[in-house]
Amino acid sequence: MIKRLGRHPWVLSGVGTALAGYLKLVYHTNRFVVAPEGVHEKTAQHLPVIVAMWHGQHFMVPFAKPAHWPAKVMISRSADGEVNAVAARKLGLGLIRASGGQNARQIKKRGGMRGFIEALRALKEGYSIAMTADVPKGPARKSGIGIVQLAKHSGRPILPVAVATSRSKELDSWDKASVNLPFGRGGIAVGELIWVPSDTDDDALEAYRLQVEEGLNAATRHAYELVGRSDG
Repeated sequence: MIKRLGRHPWVLSGVGTALAGYLKLVYHTNRFVVAPEGVHEKTAQHLPVIVAMWHGQHFMVPFAKPAHWPAKVMISRSADGEVNAVAARKLGLGLIRASGGQNARQIKKRGGMRGFIEALRALKEGYSIAMTADVPKGPARKSGIGIVQLAKHSGRPILPVAVATSRSKELDSWDKASVNLPFGRGGIAVGELIWVPSDTDDDALEAYRLQVEEGLNAATRHAYELVGRSDG
């Protein structure tokens, strides 16, 4: 009974609304810096982009973009995903309800192909797309190939983004999720754009997958350095 109640739509909606309010509190009570300097102006020349982020480090990423940039975020159709979807909507983001998988069966079950097509359409319409590069449930911080495929077929670049705060609570989850806390300092680190040519063959895609992985790890380290911490 308790488990069913926890998945009731109004419960998930309430938790998602509270999460959005909490994230706004964290953002407004931390002194954020963005690196490198002028990155928003530079990125604006290449919109829309595919924003890459890691699971567990994604909560504050909605605040990394200027408010006037249209964007949608890809979120799973799970109960946890519903909470995140409500929060994302409250933070002004559009939604694509899908996620990737480790195999064809998982991708089908999670709506991965439909989400891929929807993301392509949104990019064509001028929306940037934010998505986690690693695939649930692990391994964490190992990029999947889906984000690279999206860049290849859309012609839009991948932009690694990471956010850290000087105060946080690390959870014992598969993605080692970091819950950012208020009243401290925040760092937003943005990596170099990664372009995947449309004629890239399947063998060459692996090199770009590794580039995304390395770019995101570098951005994550930089975000933590901005607030005087080490990652991990």
